Amino acid sequence: MKNLVRHLSGLGGVRGYATSSFSRSKLLLEGVKDVIAVASGKGGVGKSTTAVNLAVALAKKCQLKVGLLDADVYGPSVPTMMKIDRKPDVNKDAKMIPIENYGVRCMSIGFLVEKDSPIVWRGPMVMSALNKMLRGVDWGNLDILVVDMPPGTGDAQLTMSQNLQLSGAVIVSTPQDVALIDARRGVKMFSKVQVPILGFIENMSCFKCPHCGEPSFIFGEGGTRKTAASMGYNFIGEIPLEVEIRKSCDEGVPITISSPDSVVSKAYGDAAENVVKKLKELATEQTLQPEINL
Repeated sequence: MKNLVRHLSGLGGVRGYATSSFSRSKLLLEGVKDVIAVASGKGGVGKSTTAVNLAVALAKKCQLKVGLLDADVYGPSVPTMMKIDRKPDVNKDAKMIPIENYGVRCMSIGFLVEKDSPIVWRGPMVMSALNKMLRGVDWGNLDILVVDMPPGTGDAQLTMSQNLQLSGAVIVSTPQDVALIDARRGVKMFSKVQVPILGFIENMSCFKCPHCGEPSFIFGEGGTRKTAASMGYNFIGEIPLEVEIRKSCDEGVPITISSPDSVVSKAYGDAAENVVKKLKELATEQTLQPEINL
């Protein structure tokens, strides 16, 4: 941990917030075409599970070069879910090399600390760590970098949104009213920093009885779809509540790998295709916008 603190302290502090569209061009990551955030207004809705399986689906089904950044410093899940238990190598430029598994290049603070070691840091150290995992990593050429954002709408989320050129955000929520209230807050945060919303994914949409196949809507029915429609955004997928999803995460083999032909894997694949489609639409819209000379 001491070595990591010394490594991060060499960054020279936290980057300042970007306050205008003029400076946003400086926030691009070299070699990365698009950066998308997978976010939620609160924890416990399956955001990391969604981020991991969405990244794998983008790589496998959409045949893209994909990276995955675990930006949840206090609760990193990617090492477990992607079955990675080693530290990254460092290249000649002193940049960390992301660790690849299942066709996805991964980076997480969990690679750099002991497995059960708590991250007891104040805000500035967290910001420095996030910046190091962005700018201090040799991502190579990527079509999409998926960022598993921390839950909530605090300083870490704002810093990531304003110090990185995000192409868009995917909002993950359960159909439960309490989760959707927080999801709305997340949407408004991204709107304030001018990050487009790619769409909503409803996680734990229903539970199908393994014996009779009857669906039970444990957290409510269709809440995320209705919320997306009421706010004018796309609904890009619904993921059922299944034991196999939990098992695959715990075993470190995403269900998009362990059961590629399952209904759940198809749902993640469809969501990935919807994300790619929306990114293309946004790129076309930006191309058609008149150029402003400053």
